[in-house]
Amino acid sequence: MRAGTVIPAQPLALDADRRLDERRQRALTRYYHAAGAGGVAVGVHTTQFEIREHGLLQPVLELAAEVSRATVAGDAPAGSLHTGPRPLVQVAGAAGDVRQAVAEAELAAGLGYDAVLLAPRVPGLAGSREEVERVLLDRARAVGEVLPVIGFYLQEAIGGPRLSVGFWREYASIEAVVAIKAAPFHRYRTVDVLRGVAASGRGDQIALYTGNDDAIVADLTQRLDVPVTDAEGRASTFTARFVGGLLGQWAVWTRGAVETLALAHAAHGIGPEGGATVPDAAALATLTARAAGLTDANAAVFDAAHDFAGVIAGVHEVLRRQGLLDGIWCLDPDETLSPGQADELTRVTASYPWLAAADDALVAEHLEAWLR
Repeated sequence: MRAGTVIPAQPLALDADRRLDERRQRALTRYYHAAGAGGVAVGVHTTQFEIREHGLLQPVLELAAEVSRATVAGDAPAGSLHTGPRPLVQVAGAAGDVRQAVAEAELAAGLGYDAVLLAPRVPGLAGSREEVERVLLDRARAVGEVLPVIGFYLQEAIGGPRLSVGFWREYASIEAVVAIKAAPFHRYRTVDVLRGVAASGRGDQIALYTGNDDAIVADLTQRLDVPVTDAEGRASTFTARFVGGLLGQWAVWTRGAVETLALAHAAHGIGPEGGATVPDAAALATLTARAAGLTDANAAVFDAAHDFAGVIAGVHEVLRRQGLLDGIWCLDPDETLSPGQADELTRVTASYPWLAAADDALVAEHLEAWLR
């Protein structure tokens, strides 16, 4: 986790009656592992928060854990980029008030999950920013008694609160916090997270993961040198940078995401095994050339033109076209593609050949095996 990896946010596979399709749910997890992802995040926004109201949280967590355990033990899915036993980060989403979030963390712990991605959405949470931040900090401490915590800055457009630099400094100071996913879809607020983590004194213990699907390359290739002062008044500089991504965008075209992160690490002078090497200017040039295209593709997948109304359905549509999903059904019958969104998906896949080719080939060759 700390070295940095690709963690897709796993979608929910439903049949035409909007019931859990266990066969395709397993196939999705097998696809992510085969593509080279370092883990999966389950029970998160891309999985649909509504799974909790439909009694689906536990079965979905169980299915992903089952496939992940097999992969860790060396039973890699067909077509895997890595063969043999390997570590994976198993992340479970938790939501709600303290009682609910702790209960969901306990469920995840019992299933062998490694960490909890703690969504900042709490029903009925209101009041001043200071009051909201206090509630979120107290909840993180409580959940941290059960499992390591991954903080989550969720964009306001889909219900996330505005949070301060001071909040992130205090959040990162919590010993159980091992990573933070920054996904405010806002440059200034992303820098707030970096500054807060740097000021916490635990910056070298916190893995920073981008969740900004609209600025993946920018986050992965940039760094921020932050002046800090320790408890004894000694001044120094802490370099904050994103080491990986935990993204809904990476729920599609995942082998391409693995290549993107490898290029970013190479651009920073980080070798395949994590050791230092010479920064690769060619890798940086490749990423820079693709950055705007990746943002364009995300706009189509997430339906930015309609304020993210089709965000889940867009992910489903990409997977449906590949055959991984049988349809784009969501738990909410009204949640579907927006007008013109399907055409936009067709446009971006045609415009950027590097976007989908490797994944389309991988799925075409191994889908039958993953569905067994």
